Amino acid sequence: MSLHTTDTNLAESARTTGTARADTSFKPRQLGEALASLRATNPLTQCITNEVTTNFVANAILAIGGSPAMAADPGEADDFVRVASALLINVGTLSTDKRVTIPITAKIADEIGTPWVLDPVAVGGLQARTRLVNFIVDFHPTIIRGNASEIIALSGGVSAGKGVDSGDDPIAALPAALTLAKTHGSVVAVSGPTDLITDGTTVVRTPGGSVLSTRITGTGCSLGGVTAAFAAAAATASLSPLVAAVAASVAYNVAAERAEKASQGPGTYQPHFLDALYALTPGDLADAARCSVTTAETAVKLVKEA
Repeated sequence: MSLHTTDTNLAESARTTGTARADTSFKPRQLGEALASLRATNPLTQCITNEVTTNFVANAILAIGGSPAMAADPGEADDFVRVASALLINVGTLSTDKRVTIPITAKIADEIGTPWVLDPVAVGGLQARTRLVNFIVDFHPTIIRGNASEIIALSGGVSAGKGVDSGDDPIAALPAALTLAKTHGSVVAVSGPTDLITDGTTVVRTPGGSVLSTRITGTGCSLGGVTAAFAAAAATASLSPLVAAVAASVAYNVAAERAEKASQGPGTYQPHFLDALYALTPGDLADAARCSVTTAETAVKLVKEA
């Protein structure tokens, strides 16, 4: 059975049995509510992120409706996290300063209950960053967002990743995602041609996007920042971190598809993508067809049968 067939079975299970929708609180309309909350609250989102993509991360947060702050200096990051609405930690480009800043801000965010997102870029491939990520993951990230190989490696498995690129399919990362979610109390979002998001109980899959997202630098990093902004907005609106992570995924997939239609290639894709993020409406995210929802048990069973 192909992975595509497995995807179809997951969606069919949710439609015909109502398993996940009956057993969980997740509802597609909540995605629109999360965007409305984000636009209304303009959450201050602190980003300790990849230096190569800092500008794009900030612009994506602005476009979706948040307020980015690229505060990573050891002299102020620990103070800043106390006033921020959300925090992104992306380990894409580490430095001596970031090795100091990252554990401190993660610990404070955990202590004071600030939603924070961990993007474990290239974890498993290099010992120093793997040790750092394995340390800070114990500070209970609200959402862990990465590609399939990163999620597998973070859970202790052997992945096929090469640097920042994934060599694994999100379906293959399902057991690892469930383990991380249950171990750390986090929502785990696995990016790929079809994104997979789980809180350990519910599994949501969101297809779509554009191959052009893989031809420019920063779409993954900026998704981490936007996910953090959604996490803050969801908390304000009494919505779950699962809703926040799915809302970010759907927002990116819709924006990517619209940007691809308007662009001629990677060079024009990026500005069209930012425009598309800016133009999103709550109704764009609340489309039930954008999500297939099932319980973790059903998802695991279908994958094993494949």
